[in-house]
Amino acid sequence: MLRGSLGTVTTQHAEIEGLFTLESGAVLPGLTIAYETYGKLNRDKTNAILICHALSGDAHVAGFHEGDNKPGWWDAVIGPGKAFDTDLYYIICSNVIGGCKGSTGPSSINPATGKAYGATFPVVTICDMVNAQKLLLDFLGIPELYAVAGGSMGGMQALQWTVSFPDLIKKVIVIATTGYSTPQQIAFNEVGRKAIISDPDWNNGDYYGKKIPSRGLALARMVGHITYLSDESMHAKFGRALQGKEQVGFDFSTEFGIESYLHYQGDTFTKRFDANSYLYITKAIDYFDLTKDGSLATGLSGTKAAFLVMSVSSDWLYPPYQSEEIVTALSANERELQYCEIRSSYGHDAFLLESGQLTYLITKFLSHTVVRDVMLHEVECIEEGTTIAVAARRMIKCGVNHLPVLTSQGILVGIVTSWDIAKAVASSFLWLDEIMSRDVVTIHEDEPVDEAARKMEGHSISALPVVDEDRHIIGLITSDAISTLIGRQVP
Repeated sequence: MLRGSLGTVTTQHAEIEGLFTLESGAVLPGLTIAYETYGKLNRDKTNAILICHALSGDAHVAGFHEGDNKPGWWDAVIGPGKAFDTDLYYIICSNVIGGCKGSTGPSSINPATGKAYGATFPVVTICDMVNAQKLLLDFLGIPELYAVAGGSMGGMQALQWTVSFPDLIKKVIVIATTGYSTPQQIAFNEVGRKAIISDPDWNNGDYYGKKIPSRGLALARMVGHITYLSDESMHAKFGRALQGKEQVGFDFSTEFGIESYLHYQGDTFTKRFDANSYLYITKAIDYFDLTKDGSLATGLSGTKAAFLVMSVSSDWLYPPYQSEEIVTALSANERELQYCEIRSSYGHDAFLLESGQLTYLITKFLSHTVVRDVMLHEVECIEEGTTIAVAARRMIKCGVNHLPVLTSQGILVGIVTSWDIAKAVASSFLWLDEIMSRDVVTIHEDEPVDEAARKMEGHSISALPVVDEDRHIIGLITSDAISTLIGRQVP
């Protein structure tokens, strides 16, 4: 496989059983979630990264589907050796609920009626989307995320993750997004929804198996697409060039290149997206508001992750000042964060197109790893004075190769490995104190992972207890966790 290529990938579907209660109080009788994964989950399940998509995106974020000649929507930054390096990380992307690319949404069959939900589907929110993603992680057996990332509406989901599940995320990347939808953003969404609803073929949302409201959906996409561009990019790409003629015709036909381009975007969109999903997803965006008591700082006060916030200089849909509001709110809460304004003429779409700048910033952010980012938090320990037989049974039962040895006060005094146990049996030792290593090499949670790797290599050991200032054990970092992140160098 070529460097950077994921080759052919397949969308999978998770069937989540049980009632799913939405923020509105409405209940769905189970969920289907479409998702794709790339890379390999490490043994400790600490290298998973969730990618969240924007309004018209889907689970197919990278690689190629069978027979396609166009890769996933963020393929430029996901794959071997790329920003989200699949040689290091296990990447997950799912279609949001309310969508139309495999996850439960208005085009899904309502089991109570045997027909598509249509406009009877309950309104969903960004919070509902994130709660569904959490169920997907449970389905996949992933207890926590190394990082969550997204641009535009994907950035909203990433921020919501830090509020809804602050203890499950270590790093967050939000690009070209906001902490709450503004009146201007709501206004553009409402124009798009009105275009769809005003199309006679919308038929109150009941158009499945009939003529779709393609005119309304195309118009909604045209309006939305204008907000994704910038004045500078439209000047550069189209100027005042005419399309297919040398002079204006003084009529209402399609004359300018930009007109033709917007018509193409609208018509193409109707072939791949559902009009009802457009209504539901834009409504979820409108409802998005992480402020509390009018304060974004208060709303983000419970977050714990390290943040990378990026804006786009020419973005007028989610302008830089909105990213700066997020940064100010996080700073007020003394969160670890980095902020960068990407210089680009592409407008809002730069989060999909500026792969060079994105790769540099994301790679740097993800690779700045400290011990707490990859350590095991729940560590099996054993008290000094225990027999070797008890220690051996504990290792077998828990499936571990290292047991830190503690005093009755919980202070680390030694460590015993499965290799020590094997030697002890051969030598007919009975007590743990006879074989454990008392000169224990340790590390603190805020030290760089590189330092942990150096200590392990220098002492020829495969695990380090993570201790606090009083030598109470708070975690364990293994060579497997480290090698997943920094052990493989991509040329």
